[in-house]
Amino acid sequence: MTAGSLAMNIVRLYQSPEHIYKGHKGMPAGTVPMTEVPRIRLLAGRGVEGDRYSKLEGAKGQVTFFAEETWLRLRDALGVMDRGSDVFRRNIIVRGTDLNGLIGRDFEVQGVRFHGVEHCKPCFWMEQAFSPGTYALLAEWRAGGLRASVLTDGWLALGGTEAEQCSA
Repeated sequence: MTAGSLAMNIVRLYQSPEHIYKGHKGMPAGTVPMTEVPRIRLLAGRGVEGDRYSKLEGAKGQVTFFAEETWLRLRDALGVMDRGSDVFRRNIIVRGTDLNGLIGRDFEVQGVRFHGVEHCKPCFWMEQAFSPGTYALLAEWRAGGLRASVLTDGWLALGGTEAEQCSA
């Protein structure tokens, strides 16, 4: 793979110590919210320090990315203006990046190396978390986000220039 600069701008960072849907099939969702933070520490092979996935070493969903553009498109398509990007329960909300284009590739963001593992398939609970119709649109658009493994330790923070943030 050749080195090159990708346009990725981190606009939100989230972490949560617990799952609220996993293990809740047929029951109400849990109540532990995603916490928005200005920076997160990433641990190689684990994910976001303190996040629910960091407890499972080697998990394919060590960290998740989601496109801000998808959230805004859903808001417009479904007329939902009172739900934030945290309801998708993804760790890193980005702007200006083709997340599906990172599947199967190593990439770097703010000095932290990742491997794009797979597309985050939308889950049925998104109907409850965002709005009825969310699941179908995310599946149609193939825009549920990106699961990535963390290859190196480091920190991610909001802001920075696009050229500094991401290279593949």
